[in-house]
Amino acid sequence: MKFGCHVSIRHGYLEAAKHAAAIEAAAFQYFPKNPRSLSVKDFNKIDAKLCQEFCQEHKLESVAHTPYPTSLTPENDEKKEKVIMSLLNDLEIADSCGSIGVVVHFGGRVSDKDPLASYQLMISILNEILAKWEGDCLILLENNAGKAGAIGTTLEEIVQVRNLVDFPEKIGFCLDTCHAFASDLWNGENHPEFIENGKELGYLKNLRVIHFNNSKYPAGSGKDRHANIFKNGHISEDHFDQLIKTPLLKKIPFILETPKDANFTHKDEIKLLKKKWV
Repeated sequence: MKFGCHVSIRHGYLEAAKHAAAIEAAAFQYFPKNPRSLSVKDFNKIDAKLCQEFCQEHKLESVAHTPYPTSLTPENDEKKEKVIMSLLNDLEIADSCGSIGVVVHFGGRVSDKDPLASYQLMISILNEILAKWEGDCLILLENNAGKAGAIGTTLEEIVQVRNLVDFPEKIGFCLDTCHAFASDLWNGENHPEFIENGKELGYLKNLRVIHFNNSKYPAGSGKDRHANIFKNGHISEDHFDQLIKTPLLKKIPFILETPKDANFTHKDEIKLLKKKWV
């Protein structure tokens, strides 16, 4: 299994990769730039190249995550242009670092009167971005954490957005276990049905990374509150065991986005994960 976590790029991309290796992670996630801004970053291409080479040498996999303000359903044309330019910048940085892709959250509802408006807006933005993007890095659509039935909480709609864009080969998926649990998409009890549906829809064959998080709230709560894998969470070890031991997921990186402090770091959590499942 490839267990990893989110790391900081405070000291650059290469140092982020070195930190991941130092805590014995097999994969890592990072923000390619300021996580609170949609500004375009003039990044250090040499540092990014060194990061890529280090990852190749140490068999590390990486994935980037878009800044928090990124939305595939922006509220106006000005924000739309900023999102497009920012995401293209994220893709360029991640590609230079040798990353699998850039994770972006599925969009939200833009109209209560027209249920298709959100999907149409997402598809138009993705088409505009991917028409300009020629690198190897993928956009990775992540499932939302809302109540069951909220936008971005079913495999069907996530897969359909990929099917309807002009360049589906440039899009993959990111599964967040806390989000899936919160929306009742995957609650542990329905694991066989989830996997079978994912296979039939083509979701699993395009799944590239898993955000490996426990949930502070019960299944179906709609609340996006991450907990550590082994404590303070409602997803049991048995439920995680089913997921981890699914053959189709064997080579996919499991990235922690869990709480950490001085008494329980991501290094500690990765060590426990390896002890149980590697």
